[in-house]
Amino acid sequence: MKKKSSNTVQHKEGVARLLELAATKKSLVIGSVILSALASIASFVPFIAIYFVVREVMGVYPDFTALDVQKTIGFGWLAFGGVFGNILLYFGALMCSHLAAFGTLYELKLNFASHIARLPLGFHLNYGSGKLRKVMDENIEKIEGFIAHQLPDIVASIVAPVVMLVILLAVDWRFGLAALVGIILAFIVEIKAYGNDGAKKMMDKYQSTLEEMNNASVEYIRGISVVKAFKQTVYSFRRLHQTIKEYTDFVLPFTLSWENYLSLFSTIINNIYLFVIPVGILIGVNSTDYTAYAMTFIFYLVFVPSISSVMMKIMYVSSNGMQISGGIERMDKVLYTKTLPEASMPKTSKGSEVEFKNVSFCYDGENETPALSEVSFRANQGEVTAIVGPSGSGKSTIAHLIPRFFDVTEGSIQIGGVDIRDMALDYLMEKVSFVFQDVFLFKQSIMDNIRIGNQEATDEQIFSAAKAAQCHEFVERLPSGYHTVIGTRGVHLSGGERQRIAIARAIVKDAPIIVLDEATAFADPENEHLIQKAFEQLIKNKTVIIIAHRLSTVRSANKIIVMDNGRIVEEGTHQQLMSLNGKYNTMWEMYTKALDWKINTGKGIVYNV
Repeated sequence: MKKKSSNTVQHKEGVARLLELAATKKSLVIGSVILSALASIASFVPFIAIYFVVREVMGVYPDFTALDVQKTIGFGWLAFGGVFGNILLYFGALMCSHLAAFGTLYELKLNFASHIARLPLGFHLNYGSGKLRKVMDENIEKIEGFIAHQLPDIVASIVAPVVMLVILLAVDWRFGLAALVGIILAFIVEIKAYGNDGAKKMMDKYQSTLEEMNNASVEYIRGISVVKAFKQTVYSFRRLHQTIKEYTDFVLPFTLSWENYLSLFSTIINNIYLFVIPVGILIGVNSTDYTAYAMTFIFYLVFVPSISSVMMKIMYVSSNGMQISGGIERMDKVLYTKTLPEASMPKTSKGSEVEFKNVSFCYDGENETPALSEVSFRANQGEVTAIVGPSGSGKSTIAHLIPRFFDVTEGSIQIGGVDIRDMALDYLMEKVSFVFQDVFLFKQSIMDNIRIGNQEATDEQIFSAAKAAQCHEFVERLPSGYHTVIGTRGVHLSGGERQRIAIARAIVKDAPIIVLDEATAFADPENEHLIQKAFEQLIKNKTVIIIAHRLSTVRSANKIIVMDNGRIVEEGTHQQLMSLNGKYNTMWEMYTKALDWKINTGKGIVYNV
């Protein structure tokens, strides 16, 4: 056994992780930070200009004829320059941050999509498409919002308080300390609200309940046909109803828990002048220079209301940062999930025969009942190998293991004598074509859907594959033929038609190994016969593995493997297996009886034998 490394990789979290993501566009981010800092400094220039205007006016009071008008107007222009400079610099900061955000968003989405494509299929089955959709659409989008808007605001929320404190204490330290008392109290309330572990845990729980509700909603929408067919409602769909109830039960107390903190914070921060006025009265009573006192007092009464905007920005940055951090953690949880390991020195194989060697597999850990136990068989090139058995016997698991959607727990799967784990994943995908029972077609043209199997395929190759899959005729009858987009203008395909499109996709790929998992499940008897004839051309010199419930589709297979409870119980041709009078013989008898069932009015289901 390999020893575990004692050096575990420490990943950044919170704001540090956000800044790490933003740093991918370093020059733009640095430009945004500098411009935002300068904009924050410029925002205080008008207050300084007002101070000098008040000083000029109070210096000549009450003889205003002695006022230096040009100098006073100059201070007015300085105030205007501060406002204009703040707008211009902040606009430049946002331009840089938005360019950085869009570039980062583009890279993040590509990396995330690429990463989840390399994750084992089991991850997707357990995690849920609703959660992944939320991470990709909402959480990653919030990172774009953070870089575009919150990053300049974070810089402003750091620079502005520093400049503000310098001005508060520089003009008159006594008034400055009075204002500082109010600011400190507001900070204490804000830290109490956002800075404790309980708040973070509540935010994490909020994100989790939101994801669970989102996941259940996606499942509900996908199954809406079943819901309506059985006259069900959202209340009878237990999982969705429960997640909505849990979300509601949590969010209401969670929201109300902020009520006192936010009310107290807003009251303090919008009334800082209440701390300044008592100090101003005390200073005024003992003042000997009334002019200097009045000038300073007026300045602070004008200046302290600006503190609220600075503090509110800090509060919103903290709130948004906490939400975004929670989203980042969920994104990183997916990104840090290990992908299927790639071979350091990939191998290639000359042949295309598939061999299972003592393969055992568990979906979730060692404690679960194995889906496959010591499965060994060989599917030869140029032959059809059929896998049959009752539901839950491990047939589809075999199909999923061949293209390496999962890695085996024990044993090995070899193609041409090479372990598939020693092959590059792209190379393995080129070797295998597969058609599953649950067919997914993209909302694109039928030609594009077929061409997914081979992006280099010509139109003639597409047509030839469609004819081989027995779908050319019904495609030609569609409004725009092969250029018809599935799902638009009332264009919807039946299950059998979708299945044949998927088969055409596999045909045009022309891979040496073909895995068909219930590929004819939706075909009627006539089309099933036609597809079987198409397969005769498709399988020449190829390795074909068919997973089937319809035993009639595999009767002519070169080899039939019978599965039961994750093990191979029988193996041979149809005739050989029938002569054994074992599991396959029993399955065949039940299958043929089912074909002879008919409904007799008033007598229920009877055999037509």
